[in-house]
Amino acid sequence: MKKIFVINGGRKFAHSGGKLNKTITEWDKEFFTEERGFELITTDLSETYQTDKELEKFIWADVVIYHFPIWWMYIPFQLKEYLDKVLTAGHRRGMYYSDGRKADNPERNYGTGGLMQKTSYMVTTTWNAPKTAFTLAEEFFQGRSVDDGVLFPFHRMNAFCGMNQLESLHFHDVEKNGSPELVASFKDQYINHLQKVFAFDN
Repeated sequence: MKKIFVINGGRKFAHSGGKLNKTITEWDKEFFTEERGFELITTDLSETYQTDKELEKFIWADVVIYHFPIWWMYIPFQLKEYLDKVLTAGHRRGMYYSDGRKADNPERNYGTGGLMQKTSYMVTTTWNAPKTAFTLAEEFFQGRSVDDGVLFPFHRMNAFCGMNQLESLHFHDVEKNGSPELVASFKDQYINHLQKVFAFDN
């Protein structure tokens, strides 16, 4: 069985109710079933957790899936705190050994000390920003995609641990134009995305 670890980084804060990321996690439970050859565990960052147990989940997983909203152009503070704790605990404990450099050539190979080369990861994000804010050069993000712009350091963080990037999926306009119909369309997009990423057709 393929082992899936899902992290729900959604949480009620300011204008965000945290509901959509919780809903996306429920879609995971519908998709990643034993009948389809998956074993699924989850972490909800609105609940308490133990750092060492979370480290064990990362080491256990074949695929880590992150779900989170974007707050003020980056990941939510509780997800940043979680990652700071877990990744620090993972030093020489299965996540990374060093920064990859050697004393005889300290200018080269930074970021190559990861130990998780057999682990992949996938990201979904939720945005109030419309998709056109990223695709039109004259709009706010100047034509930069989510993955090559706001999430570039997030992807490099995972690469530092040796993890392999799977295709991301980003949900836009979730606050200003949110509706049950929009959420239903998100579910269709997400299930189709999972079927493509995991080469599963049913």
